[in-house]
Amino acid sequence: MTVTRLHGIPGIGVDRMGDRADQEGDDSLLRLENLDTDLRPPAVALDQTRIAVDADAANSYLPFQGSLTLRRAAAAHVGRLSGHTYDPVSECVITAGGLNGILNTLLAVIEPGDEVVLVDPIYAGLVNRVRLAGGVPRFVPLRPTGAGWELDPDELAAAVTQRTAAVLMMSPAMPTGSVLGRPHWEALARALRGHRAWLIYDAAMERIRFDAAERVHPAQVEDLAERTITVGSASKELRMIGWRVGWVVGPESIMADINLVGLTNVVCQVGLAQEAVAAALDAPDADEDVRRAVDTWRERCDVILEQLSGYPVVRPHGGWSLLIDTGQLGLTPAEASERLFERGRVAATAMSGWGPTGSAYLRLVFANEPVERLHDLRSRVEQAWG
Repeated sequence: MTVTRLHGIPGIGVDRMGDRADQEGDDSLLRLENLDTDLRPPAVALDQTRIAVDADAANSYLPFQGSLTLRRAAAAHVGRLSGHTYDPVSECVITAGGLNGILNTLLAVIEPGDEVVLVDPIYAGLVNRVRLAGGVPRFVPLRPTGAGWELDPDELAAAVTQRTAAVLMMSPAMPTGSVLGRPHWEALARALRGHRAWLIYDAAMERIRFDAAERVHPAQVEDLAERTITVGSASKELRMIGWRVGWVVGPESIMADINLVGLTNVVCQVGLAQEAVAAALDAPDADEDVRRAVDTWRERCDVILEQLSGYPVVRPHGGWSLLIDTGQLGLTPAEASERLFERGRVAATAMSGWGPTGSAYLRLVFANEPVERLHDLRSRVEQAWG
């Protein structure tokens, strides 16, 4: 690396495994390595996209902060889930995907050397953006149990120090599928009381839940609403990966800065995509559409858990992926991944840079393979690992 800002940013690994799988051209290869999904976007979104191709207004930079239609839809969407009313003009900005929104927000709220609290393991793309913005990740451990991942609320609160500029939480999180509940948000509220830090909530998968626990948006918790910045995306819940649209919704006091970073970074969003995302968010059956998709992903997750019964798999409570502790099998994740690919014809990603303990795990993504293609997973794994 020739510039220091890239030191400590190893990449995410998924790109290399995805490219390798693509080059195989083998339809029998199980694609469990990346966050694509075969579930189609909402029909109304597809219709609106086709209309946009012929609409001159969609072939425009303007407005730079996103179309007013989409800002209204995104602000209302976050408002419904958080119980907090947001002004679409002053408290919502549209971004070129959720992670663009994360980076813009980090650049707007942290100074070089500031700490950002994250859980561990966590998606390398979040860690890398903290470092790219000049921040220092401070990790709080997730602990694997027989029932899934657990996070101690007191440990989460204790990670907040005078050096903390932001707490960056995702729920359900990638790649663990771990979720945060009211005790976690309340512990953070106590820790952040009178503090300068912002809470950045990555809500890309917040409705992709497999558990029956209470759903709590952090802005519902007293003392958090005025410091919570919600970053959402059309890529996961709406399955609109190629549209590259996200949104940032939060207090007016910070949104002008986040918008300024956006103007200086990616500039604006995909014009052809915005009305489609707005239509998907506003559709009368929007919640039911997401529920149907979640039911499918839950079924696939359950099949993988059943197929890998007896293996050191940690149950996710949501999201699109689950982790295997390959060290308990006498294999490094890289070795396990290579054997799966060559002997079992399964593409799966070893995680380097996904938090301090992430490198101990192999990730399997269940978003892109139907259940009928997963029923021989155990035989593939046994052939690979013995």
